[in-house]
Amino acid sequence: MVAVRLSRRSRRYSKRIQRTNTRFDLQTIASAVQTDLDKRDITYDEALTLGNLIQNRADQLPGDTIVYAVSDRDAYRRTLELYLRDALLTKTEQMLLWEERRRLGISDIDHERLLEQLLMQWRRQGKKVTIARFDSPGGDPSA
Repeated sequence: MVAVRLSRRSRRYSKRIQRTNTRFDLQTIASAVQTDLDKRDITYDEALTLGNLIQNRADQLPGDTIVYAVSDRDAYRRTLELYLRDALLTKTEQMLLWEERRRLGISDIDHERLLEQLLMQWRRQGKKVTIARFDSPGGDPSA
């Protein structure tokens, strides 16, 4: 991953992200970043870098709400939601998700956390999701 040189505006966002103590405030910053991206005040690479910072900061804060920001994790979340849309997560879909996680650098822990958050949202809406048993390709089959 190549380091992106942040503009002054993006460095200010970065400082705000580090000082933030709630997920709601992080979501507010993410919305502002998206607005600046839409207005082309910051580049997509800067927005992606800031979004990844927002996601990392959200992991450090209490709560289980999802923070939506331009980030690798958000791209993965959208893919996961697409596969969950039919309320069935097949072994083939899980294999494709595993490959996407590998490509984006999403850890298994982040995947499990995100999947659990999405399943909780679906349960609150009265939906049921079936997940086929899947052993990751890199895992030990005897375990």
